[in-house]
Amino acid sequence: MIDDILEDAGQRMSKTIEALQNAFNRIRTGRAHPSLLEGLSVDYYGNSTPLNQVANINIEDARTLSVTPWEKSMVPEVEKAIMKSDLGLNPSTAGTVIRIPMPPLTEETRKGYVKQARAEAEHSRVSIRNIRRDGMSDFKELLKDKDISEDEERKAQDLMQKLTNAKIAEIDALLQVKEADLSEI
Repeated sequence: MIDDILEDAGQRMSKTIEALQNAFNRIRTGRAHPSLLEGLSVDYYGNSTPLNQVANINIEDARTLSVTPWEKSMVPEVEKAIMKSDLGLNPSTAGTVIRIPMPPLTEETRKGYVKQARAEAEHSRVSIRNIRRDGMSDFKELLKDKDISEDEERKAQDLMQKLTNAKIAEIDALLQVKEADLSEI
């Protein structure tokens, strides 16, 4: 029973860290990366469709993305979706290829992105702590039902705390990497 609760908590904490990594990928750095356009949707014959399902997204050079829609009629739609996004990107079209130059980050935007990254990391830490709280209450419930002894409960709580500390350390390491990436000129 204790092992099941710890395993479940570990899986949920890993999913939280995965979600944090996805959130960090959406925070723009000075370099071009296809994951920047991951959240964009395009109106494709009346349906909202993810951009990567209607176009090929490539890195042309360190500061330029190229988007090639699979249908020529989709070029204006894709361009409109990129312009409407809150990423601050200005695409330029040459035939069927849409080039998206990455503007250099100003000091002010860098600070804003670092602040956003810290907020995402804190949100993940809170999620990890909530998972720990759920596990601890499950242990107390087992003790109350006399399924485990007080010693087993204490040992299980120690294991849960060690797991929590490890996952929070992982979040802090990811945040440090992202902050270094954002402050790099």
